[in-house]
Amino acid sequence: MADKADLKSARRVVVKIGSALLVEDVSGQVRHQWLNALADDVARLRARGQEVLLVSSGAISVGRRHLGLIQGDPKLEEKQAAAACGQIRLAHAYQEALERHKITVAQILLSPSDTEERQRHLNARATLQTLLSLKAVPVINENDTVATQEIRFGDNDRLAARVAQMISADCLILLSDINGLYTSDPRNDNTAQHIPEIAAITPEIEAMAGAPPPGYSSGGMVTKIAAAKIAVAAGCRMAITDGRGLSPLAGLEQGGLATWFMPAASPPAARKRWIAGALAPVGAVTVDEGAKDALVRGSSLLHAGIKKVEGSFERGDPVLIKDVIGKVLGKGIAAYDSGEANLLIGRKTSEIEIVLGYRGRDEMIHRDDLALD
Repeated sequence: MADKADLKSARRVVVKIGSALLVEDVSGQVRHQWLNALADDVARLRARGQEVLLVSSGAISVGRRHLGLIQGDPKLEEKQAAAACGQIRLAHAYQEALERHKITVAQILLSPSDTEERQRHLNARATLQTLLSLKAVPVINENDTVATQEIRFGDNDRLAARVAQMISADCLILLSDINGLYTSDPRNDNTAQHIPEIAAITPEIEAMAGAPPPGYSSGGMVTKIAAAKIAVAAGCRMAITDGRGLSPLAGLEQGGLATWFMPAASPPAARKRWIAGALAPVGAVTVDEGAKDALVRGSSLLHAGIKKVEGSFERGDPVLIKDVIGKVLGKGIAAYDSGEANLLIGRKTSEIEIVLGYRGRDEMIHRDDLALD
């Protein structure tokens, strides 16, 4: 079962910040007082041992003002130019705000394919996990400077959910200009009732989402429901809450109104279920008895325990894991392609660089990327 609907119990938290919260509508300036208060929130979460990732909108909103693109709806190439101009200012604002707490910031620009194509998914996942292990706070945005359709139809609600899915976060917070989902649009219906917790996203729940508000935001409740579907499928609980006040995460912890979408399983369990059921294997590795025992105990699959490699596969492809008599033990995502895997059969971790000429991952299949039968 999923953890309770709160922020304090989460191990890894993704926070999505909308443009309207971060950027002044008229001036196009970053709201530094609000951002500093959010940085205080982030520092508090980290001080109690939680990992935090930020998914931030706002680059186009900031950049278009600096480039004088304030009339009408900018053309695609103008939005791309605005993103290029605004992103550097946005990153600097985050760096300044978190530097007050001696927190290192890392900027990551992602496109949908970075989260969906298996090899790029693995690369992005490994980078984010390494940054977290080094105590940095990743600040993530869509790569709007080279995007085409994504700028016109994309949104950072779903990007945040994909990031949460990618790094097995157990809590996603969407900071918005509304404090959750209502039975109807509260802007137009004063009888609308707030829904504090949702255990299943039914057609009735989806029907409650209205059109997005006017302005620069490309989101709206429709995209938040779509994000919730991604998050809960990955075992991550998600909250929609009003982020307009200072220290919005502290406000949420202190009982601020929100709608929580609750998953049926934890992130590790959901990921293993996805690996086991949703991916068709394209190859196989046979392991010795020692590796088999280690896998059962929860270890990763190392090259030293591999006896044979079958099939032709790329890094990021799913492969079967078999024992020496051919019994299938489970399935996992390969960290090396079949050619490299063949070269590394029976090799120790210390020999990887000698054999391949570069230092890759220690494991053929990491324990987070395998599901045993």
